[in-house]
Amino acid sequence: MLGIDPGLRFTGWGLVDAAGNRLSHVADGVIATDSGWSVPDRLKVLHDGLVAVLTQYEPDEAAVEETYVNVNATATLKLGYARGVALLTPALHGVPVSEYGAKTVKMSVVGTGGASKDQVEAMVRRLLPGAVIKRADAADALAVAICHAHHRATANRYAAAVSR
Repeated sequence: MLGIDPGLRFTGWGLVDAAGNRLSHVADGVIATDSGWSVPDRLKVLHDGLVAVLTQYEPDEAAVEETYVNVNATATLKLGYARGVALLTPALHGVPVSEYGAKTVKMSVVGTGGASKDQVEAMVRRLLPGAVIKRADAADALAVAICHAHHRATANRYAAAVSR
């Protein structure tokens, strides 16, 4: 499962393998752009970076964190551009994409929707022992992947119970 934490400056990505209730770290990283570049050039870098991840790891599913609205409308709009790339790129590769709000991700990983970034990263490290996380953006992306794994497992259990 590929988790994506979109951002125009840094887009974090993280891959986990889910086998039943067991999660294991596969890989993580960050796609960085230069704030001096034009927005279209930055979006192309994000797209190309995600294509490289999708090509190398061939995930079965992807999940993207939803955009939060902040006071700066321009920053929110630019974040929306990056989020659009994060949603579209896996879809173009035939990978189903889910979306989760930040509070849902924090609740799934830490147990409270108001968790801090440090708490999220600490819990990601605990849930994925051996993961060497270089940036908070990658930890956030792994948290999105973990959240998706938990939600998918619940949906699968529900579907199995209903079909009986």
